[in-house]
Amino acid sequence: MSDIKNLLIIVNTGADKPYNQYAAYVVAFVAKQVNKVENITIFYGPQGIGMTKKGELAKFVIEDSVKDLLAGQITGLSASDLPDNLEQLARFLNGSLGITIASCGTFHVIDGFAKTVDDKSNIEDFIVPLEVPQAVEALLAADKVHYL
Repeated sequence: MSDIKNLLIIVNTGADKPYNQYAAYVVAFVAKQVNKVENITIFYGPQGIGMTKKGELAKFVIEDSVKDLLAGQITGLSASDLPDNLEQLARFLNGSLGITIASCGTFHVIDGFAKTVDDKSNIEDFIVPLEVPQAVEALLAADKVHYL
């Protein structure tokens, strides 16, 4: 069990850094399931917000060989338990484990795929667009920040 109660994982890279995308979700899963961290947020920063667009995470396939490799390292996990892509994993983490996945809605607007900060029409439905004060609050409330 970890002494950390609030973990913030900041992903500030896009599709050009695929291992960062995979690592964010694997770290969140293990922190929650193995280390029993209470509150975990994966937050997409200004350079990573493109990953919040509908369909982007689904492009990151989890190969069978990787499923076998990961399952072999985590007690009680089998490769067949793992999803086929990061969107499915994100939905599981969010829906079943209560892990928050968020991004700064301000950058959705700046990047041109949202009209307002709370416009979710072009982002995945499980991602919470935050206003700047909410994003800063999440950062300040974290016991540990992991930056990818």
